[in-house]
Order: sequence, then structure tokens, then C-alpha cells
Amino acid sequence: MALIVHLKTITELKGKGDRIAKVTFRGHSFYSRVLENCEDEAEFDETFRWPVGSNVDGNEMLEIQVFNYSKVFSNKIIGTFRMVLQQVVEEGYLEVTDTLIDDNNAIIKTSICVEVRYQAADGTVGSWNDGEFLGDDSLQGEEKDSQETDGLLPGSHRGSRQPGEKSFRRAGRSVFSAMKLGKSRPHKEEQQRQDEPAVLEMEDLDRLAIRLGDGLDPDSISLASVTALTTNVSNKRSKPDIKMEPSAGRPMDFQVSITVIEARQLVGLNMDPVVCVEVGDDKKYTSMKESTNCPYYNEYFVFDFHVSPDVMFDKIIRISVIHSKNLLRSGTLVGSFKMDVGTVYLQPEHQFHHKWAILSDPDDISAGLKGYVKCDIAVVGKGDNIKTPHKANETEEDDIEGNLLLPEGVPAERQWARFYVKIYRAEGLPRMNTSLMANVKKAFIGENKDLVDPYVQVFFAGQKGKTSVQKSSYEPLWNEQIVFTDLFPPLCKRMKVQIRDSDKVNDVAIGTHFIDLRKISNDGDKGFLPTLGPAWVNMYGSTRNYTLLDEHQDLNEGLGEGVSFRARLMLSLAVEILDTSNPELTSSTEVQVEQATPVSDSCTGKMEEFFLFGAFLEASMIDRKNGDKPITFEVTIGNYGNQVDGMSRPQRPRKKESGDEEEVDLIQNSSDDEGDEGGDLVSVSSSPPMRPQITDRNYFHLPYLDRKPCIYIKSWWQDQRRRLYNANIMDHIADKLEEGLNDVQEMIKTEKSYPERRLRGVLEELSCGCFRFLSLADKDQSQSSRTRLDRERLKSCMRELESMGQQAKALRAQVKRHTVRDKLKLVQNFLQKLRFLADEPQHSIPDVFIWMMSNNKRIAYARVPSKDVLFSIVEEEAGKDCAKVKTLFLKLPGKRGFGSAGWTVQAKLELYLWLGLNKQRKDFLCGLPCGFEEVKAAQGLGLQSFPPISLCYTKKQAFQLRAHMYQARSLFAADSSGLSDPFARVFFITQSQCTEVLNETLCPTWDQMLVFDNLELYGEAHELRDDPPIIVIEIYDQDTMGKADFMGRTFAKPVVKMADEDYCPPRFPPQLEYYQIYRGNATAGDLLAAFELLQIGPAGKADLPPINGPVDTDRGPIMPVPLGIRPVLSKYRIEVLFWGLRDLKRVNLAQVDRPRVDIECAGRGVQSSLIHNYKKNPNFNTLVKWFEVDLPENELLHPPLNIRVVDCRAFGRYTLVGSHAVSSLRRFIYRPPDRSSPNWNTTGEIVINMEPEVPVKKLETMVKLDASSEAVVKVDVTEEEKDKKKKKKKGTSEEPEEEEPDESMLDWWSKYFASIDTMKEQLKHQEAAAVDAEDKEETDTEGPKGNMKGKEKAKVAKEEKKKKVQNQGQGQGSEVPEKKKPKIDELKVYPKELESEFDNFEDWLHTFNLLRGKIGDDEDSSTEEERIVGRFKGSLCVYKVPLPEDISREAGYDPTYGMFQGIPSNDPINVLVRVYVVRATDLHPADINGKADPYIAIRLGKTDIRDKENYISKQLNPVFGKSFDIEASFPMESMLTVAVYDWDLVGTDDLIGETKIDLENRYYSKHRATCGIAQTYSVHGYNIWRDPMKPTQILSQLCKEGKVDGPHFGPPGRVKVANRVFTGPSEIEDENGQRKTTDEHVALSALRHWEDIPRVGCPLVPEHVETRPLLNPDKPGIEQGRLELWVDMFPMDMPAPGTPLDISPRKPKKYELRVIVWNTDEVVLEDDDFFTGEKSSDIFVRGWLKGQQEDKQDTDVHYHSLTGEGNFNWRYLFPFDYLAAEEKIVISKKESMFSWDETEYKIPARLTLQIWDADHFSADDFLGAIELDLNRFPRGAKTAKQCSMEMATGEVEVPLVSIFKQKRVKGWWPLLARNENDEFELTGKVEAELHLLTAEEAEKNPVGLARNEPDPLEKPNRPDTSFIWFLNPLKSARYFLWHTYRWFLLKILLLVLLLLLIGLFLYSVPGYLVKKIIGA
Repeated sequence: MALIVHLKTITELKGKGDRIAKVTFRGHSFYSRVLENCEDEAEFDETFRWPVGSNVDGNEMLEIQVFNYSKVFSNKIIGTFRMVLQQVVEEGYLEVTDTLIDDNNAIIKTSICVEVRYQAADGTVGSWNDGEFLGDDSLQGEEKDSQETDGLLPGSHRGSRQPGEKSFRRAGRSVFSAMKLGKSRPHKEEQQRQDEPAVLEMEDLDRLAIRLGDGLDPDSISLASVTALTTNVSNKRSKPDIKMEPSAGRPMDFQVSITVIEARQLVGLNMDPVVCVEVGDDKKYTSMKESTNCPYYNEYFVFDFHVSPDVMFDKIIRISVIHSKNLLRSGTLVGSFKMDVGTVYLQPEHQFHHKWAILSDPDDISAGLKGYVKCDIAVVGKGDNIKTPHKANETEEDDIEGNLLLPEGVPAERQWARFYVKIYRAEGLPRMNTSLMANVKKAFIGENKDLVDPYVQVFFAGQKGKTSVQKSSYEPLWNEQIVFTDLFPPLCKRMKVQIRDSDKVNDVAIGTHFIDLRKISNDGDKGFLPTLGPAWVNMYGSTRNYTLLDEHQDLNEGLGEGVSFRARLMLSLAVEILDTSNPELTSSTEVQVEQATPVSDSCTGKMEEFFLFGAFLEASMIDRKNGDKPITFEVTIGNYGNQVDGMSRPQRPRKKESGDEEEVDLIQNSSDDEGDEGGDLVSVSSSPPMRPQITDRNYFHLPYLDRKPCIYIKSWWQDQRRRLYNANIMDHIADKLEEGLNDVQEMIKTEKSYPERRLRGVLEELSCGCFRFLSLADKDQSQSSRTRLDRERLKSCMRELESMGQQAKALRAQVKRHTVRDKLKLVQNFLQKLRFLADEPQHSIPDVFIWMMSNNKRIAYARVPSKDVLFSIVEEEAGKDCAKVKTLFLKLPGKRGFGSAGWTVQAKLELYLWLGLNKQRKDFLCGLPCGFEEVKAAQGLGLQSFPPISLCYTKKQAFQLRAHMYQARSLFAADSSGLSDPFARVFFITQSQCTEVLNETLCPTWDQMLVFDNLELYGEAHELRDDPPIIVIEIYDQDTMGKADFMGRTFAKPVVKMADEDYCPPRFPPQLEYYQIYRGNATAGDLLAAFELLQIGPAGKADLPPINGPVDTDRGPIMPVPLGIRPVLSKYRIEVLFWGLRDLKRVNLAQVDRPRVDIECAGRGVQSSLIHNYKKNPNFNTLVKWFEVDLPENELLHPPLNIRVVDCRAFGRYTLVGSHAVSSLRRFIYRPPDRSSPNWNTTGEIVINMEPEVPVKKLETMVKLDASSEAVVKVDVTEEEKDKKKKKKKGTSEEPEEEEPDESMLDWWSKYFASIDTMKEQLKHQEAAAVDAEDKEETDTEGPKGNMKGKEKAKVAKEEKKKKVQNQGQGQGSEVPEKKKPKIDELKVYPKELESEFDNFEDWLHTFNLLRGKIGDDEDSSTEEERIVGRFKGSLCVYKVPLPEDISREAGYDPTYGMFQGIPSNDPINVLVRVYVVRATDLHPADINGKADPYIAIRLGKTDIRDKENYISKQLNPVFGKSFDIEASFPMESMLTVAVYDWDLVGTDDLIGETKIDLENRYYSKHRATCGIAQTYSVHGYNIWRDPMKPTQILSQLCKEGKVDGPHFGPPGRVKVANRVFTGPSEIEDENGQRKTTDEHVALSALRHWEDIPRVGCPLVPEHVETRPLLNPDKPGIEQGRLELWVDMFPMDMPAPGTPLDISPRKPKKYELRVIVWNTDEVVLEDDDFFTGEKSSDIFVRGWLKGQQEDKQDTDVHYHSLTGEGNFNWRYLFPFDYLAAEEKIVISKKESMFSWDETEYKIPARLTLQIWDADHFSADDFLGAIELDLNRFPRGAKTAKQCSMEMATGEVEVPLVSIFKQKRVKGWWPLLARNENDEFELTGKVEAELHLLTAEEAEKNPVGLARNEPDPLEKPNRPDTSFIWFLNPLKSARYFLWHTYRWFLLKILLLVLLLLLIGLFLYSVPGYLVKKIIGA
């Protein structure tokens, strides 16, 4: 479908000018070319074409605008023409002449003549590549004048060109190409354009730019596909995939390292926590910490695995905290955290560093968080390099919320959610039992059951759930749901769903499917929760025939690529976020299985009949192992087409066909097409068996000749094509993008001009593609079977692509020359995103498998995704291989295909595939090469619609192929000598030929033309021209014994010349191109070759270009590559500097004694002099030799240079020691210096002003020191700074007063820690700067610094950074006194090896590794390291002869040294090597306890120092602080090895890791790496000058060596070197404070800026510490820790250096902390009184220093406090050792009774105070606690009233104090505990006094513990209640009773008296009465 507009002329224009037209349809515009100087008429005569995806509507508009073109200003519009396309749509063609209208819609005179034509949908399928931007070669016949686009956007115009114009469609032919497949060829009607240039010339581009319209500057031109790299313009073929080997299932080495640092805020009272770390099934535990809620561990665990990446990344890392675990009981779980390994691996640097994991309780989801664990987690695969952030003292208070252990974008508060996985049913299961069993069953029970008992098992986040088992069913129905409860979003990426077969003997997986949660959810603001289905998922695995021990069982477990369809499963997934406050919720996270409601059949889509057609056009390269029996190919889709082991037949949704299906013998082709009642056809799924014929000794082919067998299969699937269509559109965009990016990378690599223009073209195509997706994807929304995921994915894909399209548009504008590389990286991200989006998680049609069968056995297979061959009327939606000929390479299934077996091709097929709805079937043959007749099955004659069972080709063409095999480079070493004997074998169709074998080389130059005659190709001539078959080239190593070894393979497409074309430029003769050679998935070199396919016309071979060129008689009848094709050569001279050989290993057990080096390049070479005694002196005595050689002018075609070392033995025998191939000579080509650059500007003086780096002088202003002892340094400051300081002083809150220690407090460590802080600052700044740079890029303006050279610019930036760092401390007056940076002299801490900073010190002396031996077949078995047998030191220099004049004329030119002037002598030299080892970090544990006992071992030559007695016990971050002096003589001893060993009491010590340093290169380097240049020069103190030569002497020496004029000192403080003037201080102060004048400071400032000196300048190595990774040969590639060290070297013939610096670790200082607990108040009352029920508490206070729980101290008990007040007057004494620099307490203690020695721990200085309630009979109750960090804790409140809970939680701003500065602090502090709701509450207040003394002070002024002598505290004045009642029961009873109940008692007393009275009264009344009466 296309709309074509032919713009003819525009007449009656006004005035004279340049005109341009813009034609717009559906928002997509084309520009015409610019017509210059037209008067009244403009003849454009151009054609524009829009491929359209949906039918053109009659109401749509076409718009043409005509402009006056201006190069400078914007174009001015003349008029517009608009027309509605109704008539065009109806009639298909229209010619119009009409007037234009202006901006106000008024008609103007100017008129336009235009033709419009519309091709409606005719069902043909084109390929995407011919879409909007490139010329479409498949235009219909009526458009014979079609031309290719100019490949330039926006002016992609068609039409006749003026004769002189050039076209750019297939402009630059790339030199390096991954695969040259579809070269875009001009059409056969275009012979008039034969003058097209083969490479894009710059001026053409500029001319094009001028014609582009809109006055574009060259910065906005874009190019469409220029390099035609992998563009496949033709329609009929697809690109084959070059990488062969499956990489998925292969095991690799992984290491998971986890450091558990500490835990905080653990929920629970007085716990003894242990942290358990699990990875997969491995568990490790930390030690137990007693009674603390915030334990500090700092323990390191390492888990090693050797599994495949898939298995690794699904393993779960679980970190759980367990309370009171011991030998007898497992303890109770407090909380746990889990995450899969894959999440960690996806992090930047594959690690989380110092992050807090949130603990939650899986058994109680309503409980909230249970605490935090701080840890580091890193996952390292082989070869990953992990950069550990530099470890220094972590002083910054941890911000837990800001550093949670969660990936970017996951919210901190994760909620609990339920994951419902509903399993409905499965179908198409294979049988999982033997037929024998079935027959036994049938005999006994008499029924025929399905032989499988399936159930489904789901694994997610470390839990698994399973459905019930459905007995004996190939189509089981479950309707069950498995419910998981986990936090959302989960930190586990994949859910694994497995169908298993339940069997008592072996319960195995039938198939596995992984659900990637990232693909079924979206976390954006318009995102959606994970949802899936209900949908079918397809499972693939091993072949379906049942065997008891299935060798491919791993495939069913989901490892590796499945080789056959196993089953499909219908499932759905939904997520519900839980409301945990809901009381009805079950709070456990156990997996539950429930019944689910069934869904209707139609919910997954309407059943449709699909039709798959395939035609086998060629089957060649069949491995000779399969060559003896007839071969047949079987194609299956699902179970359809599978006759051998399909077993369970797929059910058809219709009545049963006549004749039982299972009995139709489908292998006979003759009777295959039996019709049934419906006139239906049965599938033909395999080709007829055929015997292979020999191609050559390795491969066979099937002789199809002109009869090509076909297959066709009908199948029924739910119609979910929309999903696949959308995926296809995105795939097309992504393929196009990938191809464009490859182009750009090629252009950069081969240094083609204007890569930025190509990148703009790529971005333009991308944005158009994205907008195209939006218009196509939104169709047929109404389907009932669309799932929620379909709708949500469509929305999110549309959003993503829309934003991507806009970003691409915006990026296009930003692409400039210098930003190409950065932008390229950004665009790579688009590609990954597109690939991610295109992967559809809900399957529909299963993949197509093609199996090669021999003798009814399955041998090899290929798998084609069904979406790739799916048909659609809209070409963007069709699969990329639909109706195309695809080259398939069949491979061995499963593990058989690992390693070398997977590299050989089992068979190569040229296969045509088409898949679509049966009703769309009419077009299924449309993409086949033309010229065939269909052959139908015999009975099918009456039915026209029957597909053919074979195709008979009537048209065939004869061709000759010429393969110009020039050379190969960097091949694979296949022999044990480290070389190969390579030859190439070229396959084309059914023929193959070999080049000659070249012995012992990895870079063969064959220079040979292979001619293939009598090639017969089937199909139309023009199709073959655009689309020739591919050529396969395989490289082999010839072995004298046995068969040749495979070394690699590549593909190519030939340039085709038809008989009626001329053999002339630009297409012929073809250019040589590079083809990347692959061996498995790894690259294995490049092939430089050209291929041409020439049609043999009617006149026979006479018409072909003559094969001229002599037959090379020396090499037998070999034709060399003809002249026009082989490169143009010129004479070059190669000079070789031979320095010496190092570390040569033995050869065949004999030592190398008399080695020699042979250099060879392009057939010429030179030999070094012989080393007569390698042991005594391994250097050469003749340093420089040269040879001349003819090399190509084009540097990219330079052959590699080979370096070989041989050992000369007796009797003239030679043995090869090792070899090295220098693959590119470019870095050695001499380029004369650019004398115009400012660096060469030697006239006039240039003053370089230094910041005066003032030596430390008299103390004037106070500056506090960071990260070391509390030394204070005074520095001279300028007046202005003083003012600033004064102001600042006033501004801040009160600063603590400090004493002033003197400079003697400073030591090397002060310098080291200050430097580390600076390094961290700089890293932070760099990150910030990188972010800034990105923001600034949009503005992209250069400030006042714009005109400086790059280096100076960098310096300014550095300087500014320094200032920033220095000013930072001042700007912020905050409540915490800011730490200000003191002026400490610093050194440079390199976070990596020193050589990586200075280009390996190869400034003139290069090191070439000599390799020997095969490269291992198995990737794991041997790394390059193991193949190194020695090193050759030397250098090369390549230049065109004759030598440039200026060199030979220079002063002191010595012709014997050629280009290598001024090189030191290589005689042996004695050197003192001083190695300083500072510390190691993150060592790999070597002992069972997860620790190591490291010590240093140093080897250099014969010296072997083992510092065994100073091992550091149980430490993974040991501080060594040692220096070692070794005397060595170069060159014999030049490789220094520093190793860290693990000390063991018994047995040998284990190597943890080692690092090697090449001292020789350092010693001779111009960067002067012998002794680093310090920042300042001082003669005493911690910063004393280390080098025996003073700066002035070094400067004079450098000037003399570099022949530089200078140094000229004077006046004081100034020195001149060449024309640079340096200034600096001129005085120095000695120990006694005397001032002297000196030139050393200025000399030093010249040295520190030596890179500014013209000609010889280069940066000199500063005083430094380097960080080197430790490696262990047993675990290649995985870092075992890092070592910080530096090396100084001093020649022995110079004055001796001073004593080594003292860098021994700082000894901790002994302190005593005295804590007096005076009183408590407001303590919660826990106990109820036995008698009275009154609340009271028996209070005591417990205290300890962190890490010393066993030394905890308790006060006495204050009994029966009724008010919460307690009085103690009790003193604790805590002696401890403290490292001020690291702010840590150092504890040495034995870990257990069995420990041999004490372990040193470093722990933060924290004091814990707790209040308890004493109980007599039960355990004491914990009431509350506070932990004070002694370095910064809140100052205590003055009174109990002012003391509030917020002081401890940090909610109010309280001044923080440090006991180390205050020495004595007294006050009230709150004590807290957590309540039931997990919130802090105030449980008491304690009044305490803290007093810190050094050990000496404590000794002078002793005090007693508790209230003892000396200096006893007085007894507390406690109220009486607190006396113990059983000592004085009466007293206490009186107290209790009387105190409380006295009124009550008095009342009772009165009452009793009253009662007594009444009683007495009643008692006495009768007697009295009687008395009265009687006595009356």
C-alpha cells in the first residue's frame, strides 16, 4: 500500500530565487531538492512515496507548500496547495493543475502541476526496511522510473536526477562489518547511475546539506543507512544469526559476599541477637551479642557457587535475626528480609554498600517492622570488576531511611500483598511412562489410560505451593489457586511455574515457565499491579519420547533453550494489596491452595484455524556423522506435525474426521492429501527421506536441485495475533535501531567522517517508528478476549513509545560532533527498553521447530519464534521472517550443544516459512524466489486451493563465484604452541573450496582467489541480483594427525553482477571488507575478503572479466587476489626496540637458556640478537633493528605484526617459547608532532601561577583537625580570610573550646586519613559534576574558559574543586560546629592500581605477553593468564620511508637508535626497592569461622620475605602499616609479588590473594615512578622529603635528559624552564624554627606541573597510595580483597635514601571512663504490692561499653521505689583502648575457649545504660535503656524536668558533645523502651556523670568501684521504704500499714471500742438489771 506523488512543475512564480517544495501527508513531510536561480517556472519533476499501513480515507488531505529558499534565514512561504484524496482513492490515479493559496487563504497566480497515484492493499508483504526512509525496491511494475532515496532525511526525495548528481544510498561501504549480508544494491533498471562513489565524500555531503531546505547548518544533517552494514534491502531473505552456541544453561563461577555490619531498633526486650545469612540453601551465622537491641557485628561471609546464571539469579538471599539461639535451641525469629540474587546483580557495580535491610516477621504480617540490619551485599560473576567504595572511618551518623537496602524506585514502606496464581488446565502433555507399563496395565485392567499424572508447582520468593495431582490425564483440569503472601513490590524478579509428573520413583518436571514480574507490571505513576491472563503459556523442554533417564531433563527444569514443545498451561495471576489493620486477616504468610472459579473456554480468544507453509530450498553442510542414512526434516508447531512422539493428539474443535487420525501414515507423501468430508487437507509435516551426497570431507548436502520439497500444517489456536503484531512492530523498530547503531559504531571505529549525521538519521527513524506504532497499535480494541494485561501493556507501551519518540526527536537536535559517543550510550538504552517491551509475557501460538531426522532419530534442531513468521497485511506487523527465505543452522539439543560440539554446524537450511490464518492463505507463496511450478499431490488435482507438496523450478541461472581471500587476523590459537596452521573453507550452495594452509600463524595472509564454476541458482535473475544466497566461510586448523580443528565461522553476501551489467566502478571491483569471525558465542578474529558472484551470460565465460594475474608458481596453481581488489601498498619501515625478555616459563620441562625474538609482518621480518645466558642477563645487547615492508595505505588494513620467541638449543634446533600478535599497528605509527599547538609554543614567557602551598608555619588561627588525633595546626591566612573567619565565629552557635596540641601530634596516618577524605569528597564532586554536566549540556555554552587547551581546562576545574572543598566547611553555620579542613599536607590515594592511571607506564617501553598453548575449548578451563609463558619488553615504530627530515636533523640524533632517541642503557642495575604496605580491605575469608589470619609475603627474584610472626588474628580488614626493604638488580628481578596469606596453626598457610607489580617499567618510565613527588617540601616532621634527590636536583636532571633549556632560578621564588616560569614560596623553616632561603619550593612547583613543559612534559607520579586488587589463581577473575600500598625505588649508585617512613598502625590509647550514676527519676513502676496492690519498682542500673557486655556493671538495688525515684551514688569504671583516628574502641579477646589467640575487634565507642526491676524469684524485668555514642551524644539536661524523650530520639535539636573533648559531663538523660505498638516511650530518667581520663591520669588519681575507697561516694539517702521487710518485718509493716491505712485503722479502732462498749453494755445490762431489781 502506498501513496505516490509526482511533483512536476510550479509556474508563474514572482521574481528570481532559489525554490524548495515541501510535500506533507499524514504528518510526514518530504522536501524536494533546492532549485537554484529559478525565475517564473520551477521544474521539480520529483516523486515522493508514502508506504501506508492502513487504507487511505477519502477525507484525508495532501498538502504541498512552496518556499523561497534561504541558506541563512528561514524559508519564506510562497503559497500552499491542499487537496482532498477522495477521487484518488476511488480511481487510483489523478493529475491536477491548480493555483496556490497564500497565508490568508487568498488565491494567488502561481499554479502547480502534480500527479497523485494510490496503490490499495493488495495483500503483498514488503519488508520493514523498505519503509518510510529507504528506497523501496518492491515498487509495482508501473513505476519503472523508481530510484532509491538519497538516504537523507528530511529530504528523502525520489525522481530523476540531473546527470551530474550523485546518490548516497549505498554510500560508504564499511570496512569492519559484523556480517555483510544484504548489501543494498541499486535496481536493475538503474544502470545510468554507475558513477556512484563507493565512499561518501565530504564535499558531496556538504553540497547535499545546502540542498536540504530550512537553511540547516551541517550540524543538523542526518543520514539514513549509509554504511549499508547489515541492511538487507531485498525482500526475499532474512538475516541468519551468526552466534551459534546456546549460552543459557552453562554453569559459571559466582561469589556472593555479604558483610553484616550491625543491627538497630530490633523489637523485643533485652535480646541476644544472632544474624543468620542464607543464600539458596547455604546458611551462615554471626556470633551472638548479649542483651542488646543494637548489636554491632562487622562480620563478612562469602558463598561460592558454580551454577548457571539463571539458577544463580533465582536464588534467594535471606537475612534474618534470631533471638537467643544456642546449641540446644534454635531460637525465635525476630524478623527477616529476602531478596533474590538477580536484584543485587542488576544494581550498579552489582552491589549494595552500607544499606539497611528492613526486617519483617513473616508469621505476623500486621506487626510492622521488626528492626534494621546494616549490610553490604555483592554478587560477582567471573570477570566482573567490583569497585568497593573506599573504606575509611564512617563518622557520618547513619540516616537509615535514606539508605535502605532496596533497589532504586522501590518505596521504603512496602506493603503486604497476596499473589494469587490460578492454575486452570493444561493440554498437550507428553507421556511420562514407558509403553511397556501401559501394556501391562492394559492386560490387567483392560483399559488404556493416559500415561502421565500431572500436578503444578509454583516457586516464588523462596516459597513453593502445589496443586493436587490429576491422575492419568493428558489434558488435566485443576481450577485451583495458589496464594503467596509477600511484601509488595517483591524483591524477587521471577515466579517459576512447573508442571510435574507425580511418580513414586522419580518425580520429574514436564515443563517449566518463568513469569517475569517486571514484564507483567509497571511501577510508573500510571502503572499497574502485576496481572496476567487468563492466558495460555507454552512450555518447551526435551524431546517428547519418554526415556527413564532423560539426558535433557535440565531443559524441562527451565535451564537452557527447550528443543521441543512439552505442554501448554492456562493460568492467571493477580495481586491484592492487603490492609493489615483488618482484624479478620490471617496473619501468616504460609502458602495456601484453594479452589478457583473456572473460566469460560473463549476467555483466551476465539479458536482459529492457522496454516503454516514451508519450503526447503537447500539443505547443505550436513555433518558427515549423519551422512550415511537417508535424512528427512520435520516441522512442528505445538504438537501439530509431530508424528514420531506427539502421542497426545491435539484436539480439533470440530466433529471427528473420517478415518482415525492416528492411523494416517503421514510420512508417505503420495497419499497425504486425502480429503475428508469437509474437503479438508491433512498436514504434510516432513520432507521425503533423501540420501545426502558428499560436498567435501566434513560436510554432505541433499541434492534437491530443481525440486524443492514443501511442508504444510494446519493447526488450531486461540486468535491472539494482536499481541504478536504489537511485539513485531516494536521488534522492527528495535532491529532498525540496532542496525543504525551498529552503523554509527562502525563509522566511529573506522573513523569515517560524520558519524553524527548517521546518528541523527537513526534517531529520526526511531521517532518516526515510534509514532507509527501509536497509529497502528491502537486498532481492534474491542476484542472480548483481551486480558487486563493486554489493555495495560498497550497503554504503557504507547506511553513509553510516545515518550521515546519525543526524546529521540529532542536528542536528534543535541547530537553534535563531540557528543556522538555520549548520545550513542543514551540511544543504547532505548534499544534495551524496546527489546524489553517487545517481549510478550502472554503467549499465544507456540514456536515452530524444525528437526533433522535420520533413521527416525532426532539429531539436530532449529527453533523459530512463531511471531517471526506470522503474516499480516500491514507490513510493519508481519514477522521479520514471514514469507522470506531464512538461513537456519541446525544445532544439537541441550547439553550436547555445549562447548565445541555446539560450534559445528549440523546442517544449514535455506527455508521459506509462512504462518497465518487459513483464510488469508492465498498469499502464502508470495515471497518465494520466482520461476517455479507447483507440484500438487495426486488426488488433490480437483482442488485448486491445495498447497503444493513440492516446487519445481524452471528458471535457473548459471554463475561463477570468485572469493578473494586476502587475510585473517587475531585468529584463535588451536595448537599447543599457541599458534595455528589455518586454512579457510568457503561454502556456497553445494560446493566448497579451501585456501592453502599457512603454517604457524594467527594472522595468515592467504592472498588467494577461489573460483567456483558452474553454480546453478534457481529463481529470477533480478531477484538473485538483489538477493544472492549467503556464503559461509569456516576457518580450520590443519593438524598432521586427525581431522582439522574448527577455529571459527563467518557469513558473507557476494556482490552480484548480472550478464547485462558492466564490470566497472563503483560496484566493481569489490572492496575488501572485514567480517567478524565467531566461535560459538565468542569472537575469534576477523577475515578480510571480498566476494563477487558473476552471471555467466549466453556467451559463456568469455564475457566475464578476465582472471588476470599470474598464477603463483611457488605456491602451486594458486591465483592471487587481483590488482583492483587487493589494497594499494607503500613502503614502510618498521623499527623495533629490543629491550629484554622476562619470566619465561619452561618449555617441555627444559629451561629457556638462549632465547631470541623474531618479528614478522606481512612476510618480512627481523631477528633480535641472541641472549647468551638468559639467567644472568635477560636483556638484548643490540637495542634497535629495523626492516622494510610493503603495507597498505589504508591503516585499517594493516596486517598484524607477530612477535615470536624461540629458544636456540644445541645442534641448530629451535623451540618456540611463545608468541604475541600485535593486532593493530596504529598505536605505533609515527605521527610528527603538531608544532602549531600551544604546547609547542616556545616563544615568549608563559607564567604559570601556583596557589602558594604554604609550609606549616607559626600558629595563628585555629583549625580543627578531622579524622585523626585532635591535633590543631595553624596556618598563615590572608587578611580577607581572617575577616571571613571572624564573621563565621560570630555566626555559629557556641563552639566547644579546644586545647592546642602541637604539630608533633601529626603523623603519616593523619596525612593518610585526610587524603582519603579528600578522595571521597572528589568522588562526590565528580558524581555531582557528572549530573551537572548532563543538565548543562542542553545550554552547551562555553564560558570564559572556552579558549583554553583541554589540559589546562581540566586543571582549572581541579583548582576550583579544591577551592570548593576548602570553602565547604565554612558556609554553613549550623548547630553542630562544622569540621573545618585543616591544612594537612596530603598524598594522592588512587582507588585503583597506579599503572592504570599512567597508561601502564608504557610511555616508551611496552610489554607484550607471550602466549602458548591452545585456548581452552571450555571457557572456564583456561584464561589468558594461564597461557602466558613470558613477556617481551620492547617497542615498535612504523613510518613511511624516507624518514621525516626534521627528526634526523635534531641535535644529538644518533642514527643507530633511529626513532628511539634518548633511551637509557639496558645494562643490569642495582636498586633498593622499598615496599610500604598500608592495609588490606575485604579479604576473602580463609577459615571456617568466616575470618582469616592474614600476613604479608613479598617475593622479588630470589628474595622471599614472609612476615609470618606478625600475622593479624581473625581480621578481614587488617591494618599492616609495615615497610620492607629489598635489594634487587634489574632486569633479572623486576616482577614484585605482594601476597596476603592466611596463617594456620596446623597445615600449610593458604594464599588469600596476590598482586604483581612490574617494577622495571615504573623505574624507566618518563613519569618518574621511582619515588612520588610530595605536595610540599619540608625538611622535618611528618611530611619529611623522602627522595635522596632534592627537587632542584630532580628538576636539573629532567631538563638535562629532555634537552630542555633550564632550570634558571632567580629572583627568589621564581624558576624558568624552557619558556615556562614557575613561582612559589622562597623560604623554608628548619626544626629549630630558623628561616632560610631556598629554591626547593619553586623547583617542586615546576615538577608538580611538569606536564606543561613543551615537548617533553608529562605528569610526574605524585606521592601516593595505590589500591590493588588481590587475585587468586584458583579463582581466576574474582577479586579476593584489596591491598593498599606503595613502592619506592632508589638506584644503589646514588646517595642512600633516609630511613623508611614510620607507618606502623597507631596504637590505641588507653583510657578510663568513670561513670557515676547519681539518681533516677520517673522510672515506670512494674510490681504490685503483695498486701496493698500498690505500684512500685526495685530499681537498679546496669551499664557497659559496647562490645564488653561480659564486663557489665550493676548498681545496688533501690528497693520499693514508689515514685520512680532511685538514689544510687554508684560508680562504674570502664577501662578501654581507643583509636582516635577511627573513632573506634579496640577490644582484644579470645573468641571461644578453643581459640589459639586473641582476636582484635574495632567497635564504635558507645556506652549503654539500662534500668531494671529486680525480682527475687523470677528473671529481672528490663525497663528501659539509652545508648550514648561517646563521640557525639546529646548534652544532658540540667534538671529531671527538662529531660525529655525527644533528646534521645533526635526530634529536638540538642547540642551534641564528645566526651573525648569535654572530658567531664553531668546531666539527666532519658531512658526509653518500646511499647506493644512498637513505639518508643519514656520509661525513666537517669542522672549520671561521665568522666574520661587517660590511663596515666587514672593511675595518678585512682578511685574505687561502687562506693569503695579511694575517693568513696557517700551512701545514698534512701527513704525508709527501701529497707528490706524481712530484716525488720515490724518496722516495715508499721511503715506499710500505718503509712497508708492510719485513718482506716483509727476508725476501726474506734469502731472496736464502740462495739466493746456495746458488748460490755449488753453483757452487763441483765445482771445489772437483776441486781437493780433484786437489790431494789
